[in-house]
Amino acid sequence: MSDTMDQPVHALPDAVRIAPQDNVAVALRALEAGETIDVAGQEITLSEPIGRGHKIALHALSPGDPVRRYGWPIGSATEAIPAGAHVHSHNLHTNLKAEEPYSFAPMAAGVAGQADQRWQFQGYRRVDGSVGTRNEIWVIPTVGCVARTAERIAKQAAHRHAGQADNVLAFPHPLGCSQLGDDLDGTARVLAALAANPNAGGVLIIGLGCEENQLSRLLERIPAQRRDRIRSVGAQISADEYEAAAQAIDELVAIASQDRRETVDIGALRLGLKCGGSDGLSGITANPLIGRAADVVTQAGGQAILTEIPEIFGAERLLMQRATDEPVFDALVALVNRFKRYFIDHGEPISENPSPGNVAGGITTLEEKSLGAVQKGGHATVTDVLAYGETLRRPGLTLLEAPGNDAVSTTALAAAGATMTLFSTGRGTPLGSPIPTLKLATNHDLARRKPGWIDFDAAQVLDDGLDAATDALMARICAIASGEPARNEVNDERDIAIWKRGVTL
Repeated sequence: MSDTMDQPVHALPDAVRIAPQDNVAVALRALEAGETIDVAGQEITLSEPIGRGHKIALHALSPGDPVRRYGWPIGSATEAIPAGAHVHSHNLHTNLKAEEPYSFAPMAAGVAGQADQRWQFQGYRRVDGSVGTRNEIWVIPTVGCVARTAERIAKQAAHRHAGQADNVLAFPHPLGCSQLGDDLDGTARVLAALAANPNAGGVLIIGLGCEENQLSRLLERIPAQRRDRIRSVGAQISADEYEAAAQAIDELVAIASQDRRETVDIGALRLGLKCGGSDGLSGITANPLIGRAADVVTQAGGQAILTEIPEIFGAERLLMQRATDEPVFDALVALVNRFKRYFIDHGEPISENPSPGNVAGGITTLEEKSLGAVQKGGHATVTDVLAYGETLRRPGLTLLEAPGNDAVSTTALAAAGATMTLFSTGRGTPLGSPIPTLKLATNHDLARRKPGWIDFDAAQVLDDGLDAATDALMARICAIASGEPARNEVNDERDIAIWKRGVTL
């Protein structure tokens, strides 16, 4: 993204050209046919209405000409487009191809200088060196057959232990049986990884007994440092699973109630990065702002996690050139091409994204969506690539294997070890994950209409500039990391979804 948003904008322009080489601008308000607007010193008369977040041709384009936004091609014109015309699905088409060759051509990361020492939060130190933003008791079922049992156990315990732990929550799901091979292994890895999340002060894992996802094998996947905070109950072998679970949770609460928040630097934060219901302003306001927060955290020695791999198609080279070394580059190439092959093997085009809501909001092609989405990763060095269900290993920016689906990807971020997720949205969603899931509105209208969903109005980037908006967002992040509830927590939107990739028996 260019530096056009780095300074306060007191009188908002009608439209913005993001990079000097762009041949389209993005409308910042609904524009009428016949209006003449100024874009970077160029006067453009509109030949038709242009909705907020939608693109305007800055000069005439011929069929086959590349259309550029963010300084990169987002597709090609499919017909002649006059200056001042609407550029969208009717005259712009993706250029994405299947698996591609990539070459290692590293560039220095854009983040440099001394870490900002202003930002701290009150967190829970764990014996493995991680720091939680919550101290909750989680109840995780091995299989869907005991999902409702887990919910009842958590509800009873939450009432019994009110005030002694931050919360007692169950995370039901429908999987854990009738699965095979890698599909079953993915379910087990994600559940074991969730059990090790720093936000859980204690975890009860409840199994049925006859399921494929056997309780004993699941427990073996949990790191040894976390096992003193883990209890388990097998429903089929317990005379009364509710009594056994209550006793186990009582023990966990007794341990967790001794934990205390203490002041830690922002580098102790593990930040998940996510977008959902994007619009044409996502890449101008919320996503660059999230990228700034990711830079603050990683520059201080912390960790940020970017996922939604199908939503980096077309922008993957921007991340590949920031790989810390060739093995990380190779792992990222393999991940991207593996995900493309996943689409191809199922007979689906790799460019089928964006969603109907994205299109309505002004996003036309997957390249355009991806170029906006990768801005959530800021400018930090890409230090690691994780498979689905793996957990954080290194400071810096990590790429995590998971699809774009909101519920699946937010769960994958929590399983990887994120203790908070920043989630940009132009359309709005109440969805939440096991960890605080902060919603950043890309536009003022959404923030005003849905205050019960939105934690932060990122459109203040347009009003006050990126620097001031970054300070405001970091203050909000630190407050929520210190215990102030995010909107998903207030609304009890705390769910998981597991990526189902194989056959069902």
